[in-house]
Amino acid sequence: MLWRCLLGGVRHDHPDLVASLRAAQDSFQLAAWNGIYYHQIKAVEEDIPWIEALLEKSGPNPQDIREALSWRRRRARLLYTLADLFPSLIDLLPDVAVKSTIRETENYFSNHDGIGGQVRELLKAPLRRMFADGDRVMVIGHSMGSIIAYDALWELWHVEQNPGRIDLFLSLGSPLGMRFVQERLLGFRDAAGRRFPGNIRHWKNAAARGDLAALDPVVRNDFVPMVEQGLTQSIEDMHEDLYTYFRNQDGLNVHRSYGYLVHPHVGRVIADWWRAGD
Repeated sequence: MLWRCLLGGVRHDHPDLVASLRAAQDSFQLAAWNGIYYHQIKAVEEDIPWIEALLEKSGPNPQDIREALSWRRRRARLLYTLADLFPSLIDLLPDVAVKSTIRETENYFSNHDGIGGQVRELLKAPLRRMFADGDRVMVIGHSMGSIIAYDALWELWHVEQNPGRIDLFLSLGSPLGMRFVQERLLGFRDAAGRRFPGNIRHWKNAAARGDLAALDPVVRNDFVPMVEQGLTQSIEDMHEDLYTYFRNQDGLNVHRSYGYLVHPHVGRVIADWWRAGD
């Protein structure tokens, strides 16, 4: 389903590339960490009719935009921003889902039962092979997956001293702009020489309007030392006019990975990267 949505996003502006992507489907590898982390796997079957509907749409409709910009979401964003600055307020947040997401990251950051290392290894193992083979690599990290990806890249660079580099880190709906998250990232409190990974050539960060998981939609201002120190060539945020439009039985969900992958902005990034390798 993720692969279909990725192809759908590319198809918007670059339909000529879909055939070549399909022919190289084995190049798409999923680091499926959810089963290890949550000890269960959510059945995809209930999402399929909603994904089919998503793939039929060409973009957000006026209702999608109104809901993404609703007063309820703006008020919630203010509350979550305060909680990000003052973590003691997290328990007072009204949205159970967002509060649960924040708490779930604590298990990862505390590495309870070694879970942090286990989920990072799911990404590091294939990256080691790709680096050894000299492959061009793009890493796509959605939501907490972007945190796992960032930490995995930091470990490969600083702990394992692996010289391999990825061409592009594409973060979607990422909490990496949040102070609560940044203070817990591997190396973030270390001296300048070890604070950031040096194996990301380009970083593009996509944050949908109304996505509360991407509370701070801008990462460049917090990670710009990576550019200044020559650790990466560019960091670019995409958020000004990015409206995702995945809906299910519960209504609009601007955070779901399906909605990000099918979006023309994200599809354009993937298409440009793919074409550059021809």
